[in-house]
Amino acid sequence: MKPTVDYTLYLVTDRGLMSTATLEEAVEKAICGGCTMVQLREKNASSLEFYENALKVKAVTDKYNVPLIVNDRLDIALAIDAAGVHVGQSDLPAGVVRKITGGKKILGVSANSVESALKAQQDGADYIGVGALYSTNTKTDAGVIAREQLLEIRRAVSIPVVGIGGINRQNAGELATTGIDGIAVVSAIISQTDICGAAKELLDIFRSKQAEF
Repeated sequence: MKPTVDYTLYLVTDRGLMSTATLEEAVEKAICGGCTMVQLREKNASSLEFYENALKVKAVTDKYNVPLIVNDRLDIALAIDAAGVHVGQSDLPAGVVRKITGGKKILGVSANSVESALKAQQDGADYIGVGALYSTNTKTDAGVIAREQLLEIRRAVSIPVVGIGGINRQNAGELATTGIDGIAVVSAIISQTDICGAAKELLDIFRSKQAEF
């Protein structure tokens, strides 16, 4: 059975940017600051290294009952019994992932157009990630999605929408007024000296603007 999910503040990991000695320490600090979901992203790790890191991070997320999503790698997600998996447009098709996992895992899909968002929903996605919303150094090949485009995607689908890409304390508030369900953040949390404080500030900014909206 899939857990109830709060998409509000979604941490995406990057070991190359973290300010702590270990990834699990960074993840724990982020959760203590209010992160409601964690996505483990390992672009340059071997399968064994990814698996071992995933086990360590899952021990932390399980401790706080926070869903752990594995980026790209369905095999790793299944091997560690993660809460779910997130796939992009060039990864294993969402429909195939849903067929393999049944209804037991959270499925996230990256989408940057109304068409790809609707297809993700049709294929059984539980949520979509839309971005990049602002220019970002963590994914230099991602084109920036205009605000109106984000609004069109939000109106087109009935499943939760999470914004990603270049989100920080300066722009998190304006995203809360688009009706999206949460923000996915990398460097504005994990690279900060005070990870816990950075997460708390972002959460407060987003939730306060959501309440006004």
